[in-house]
Amino acid sequence: MTGAGNGIGLSVLKAFHEAGASIIAHLGRDPNYEQAVPDSVVSFTGDLLDRHQQDAFTGFVKQNTNSIDVLVNNAGTMFGRFPASTLSDDDYLKIVELNQHSVVRITRDLIPLMRAASCGAIINTVSISASTGGSPGSSIYSATKAFVSTYTKALARELAPDGIRANAVSPGVINTDFHQRYSNAEKLENTRKQIPLQRLGTPEDCAPAYLFFGSEKLSGYITGQVLEINGGQY
Repeated sequence: MTGAGNGIGLSVLKAFHEAGASIIAHLGRDPNYEQAVPDSVVSFTGDLLDRHQQDAFTGFVKQNTNSIDVLVNNAGTMFGRFPASTLSDDDYLKIVELNQHSVVRITRDLIPLMRAASCGAIINTVSISASTGGSPGSSIYSATKAFVSTYTKALARELAPDGIRANAVSPGVINTDFHQRYSNAEKLENTRKQIPLQRLGTPEDCAPAYLFFGSEKLSGYITGQVLEINGGQY
């Protein structure tokens, strides 16, 4: 899995670990993330914004296993809020590279290991903004998540003959450092009031959905779906 060093990714990693899974995880670019994961996790630290690091990660996975049952593509971020009228080419390309290109490349390179397992599950992290368009300054982030949502549905059709399912988890406003970086307290409180369950989500609210999609027993007849986890906001 990718993006497993903190936030939703770390909760997903821990959930799979508690379920007895053997895990190979990209944690992020901060070596300190290794301190938060169980010792049995085979971990990779690198910046998936770098094409060479994307290739290094898939090479690392291939060195450590001959097959994959579950692939979780969770790495991604917004980098900042960029008004559509002033968005620079550099910021545009950076968002697309991490949120979109890295997902396609990593999935492409690891599909053979999933075929070797005879069945499997791809689980991509998208966002409520893929459906709503997000809030001001997040147009390209939202668009990349919409791309991954559609890509997931296309993978589901294409890979079904191989016994590989593809689904996506779409978190709403989850209380992680993502929103501490890109939102302010007033904005978050206004959002909270609009959520029927009257609270922001937590990473632990999201993790069970990944376990559900990863389990052939629980979701073996489910593919091409996007599961919204947002407290009723959307």
